[in-house]
Amino acid sequence: MSRAGGDGTDGGGTDGGGTDGGPWGPGAHEGHAGHERVRRSYDTVAEEYLRRIGDELDAKPLDRALLSALVEESGEDGVVADLGCGPGHVAGWLAGHGAAGVVGVDLSPAMVELGRARYPAVEFREGDLLRLPARDGEFTSAVALYSLIHLAPDELAPALAEIGRVLRPGGALLLSFHIGAEVRHLGEWWGHAVDVEFHFLRPAAVAEALRAAGFRIEAHLERAPYPHEAETRRAYLLARRSD
Repeated sequence: MSRAGGDGTDGGGTDGGGTDGGPWGPGAHEGHAGHERVRRSYDTVAEEYLRRIGDELDAKPLDRALLSALVEESGEDGVVADLGCGPGHVAGWLAGHGAAGVVGVDLSPAMVELGRARYPAVEFREGDLLRLPARDGEFTSAVALYSLIHLAPDELAPALAEIGRVLRPGGALLLSFHIGAEVRHLGEWWGHAVDVEFHFLRPAAVAEALRAAGFRIEAHLERAPYPHEAETRRAYLLARRSD
């Protein structure tokens, strides 16, 4: 739900949605009750997060290449969703690199407020990965970079099914996450008191959950951390919703 540390263990984003109900109906932005700790934690660190992580893509060439491919696939009139967009820096990059339309969704109102102020070309919504504030098939493609890491194990399948709901048939989904099976709890973050857990994930398990949710896997990449990142190995999965 949050894009912590830009990638999950050293910063953050969240999972957003619409603040006015919108065409998806009243209350869609209320989120899952179990995610309240995540929301409060990201609200607490939002401004510091933007200061430290807002330019992270400048030093992540693989991420930029994958995002560029997603923009190209989305076409001239496609709408890309950034799910767990944090303060909107990835959504802003997408909007600045050819995406016709970009919607950023995040659980944290503070993150959404920062995104709206900084990236006017992006539409931001508050919401939860388990109940996204979007119509069926609204998005041409979607990206969720380190946004699944705050989900409990039994929430992964319904979250992926919900992402499939808001994607058009044939729509592409780019995921990234830390590889492993551990759960890291953070009680202090950049000098702020927080209460948030980071769930590492095994690529094979995520791929299986994607297939069960109606996706087919098109690419699987792994990389070591860059020098400025937490020392965890990272996975990227590119999947496509079945027609």
